[in-house]
Amino acid sequence: MGTPLEAIGDLVRAYQALPNLVTGGQPTAAHLEALEKAGVKIVIDLRDPMEDRHIDEPALLTALQMEYVNAPVGTGTLNDPTMDFVLGVLRRSREQMAFMHCNSGNRVGGVLLPYFMLDLAMCEAAALAEAMRVGLLSVEYLQWALDYVYRHECQQRRRESTTAEEGSRAPH
Repeated sequence: MGTPLEAIGDLVRAYQALPNLVTGGQPTAAHLEALEKAGVKIVIDLRDPMEDRHIDEPALLTALQMEYVNAPVGTGTLNDPTMDFVLGVLRRSREQMAFMHCNSGNRVGGVLLPYFMLDLAMCEAAALAEAMRVGLLSVEYLQWALDYVYRHECQQRRRESTTAEEGSRAPH
């Protein structure tokens, strides 16, 4: 059967980003079949549906009884709703093995950077190094990811500060 990483070993940017997540570039039908045999349950595709894949990925994954999630990342979708959606999929799939891909790993690195920092509490330098190992190369995706992190870190600190203030005012 092999591991999920072994299933995509010859894929561009094949990487074990998290214990429950392997990442890479565009898979072939053989990769997807091998991922299913290796226990992957969810495939997160960051490519626009109009991008050529040489396979009908949704149909193949349906036939393999795997969940297919398409969350296009690119010009026009670099916004909070897109990042919120992808991060939500990652958060709900923590207990299942998943595979996330784009064409080269670049977009995958971009969406994983906030996950590394906000969910796994990695410092920026470590998260950036890991995102680059995944495939992050684009300054545009890097800026989108860091802007998202900074806004959400500030919101989180405000919530924590408000909660702490309310707790200190509670009658003892």
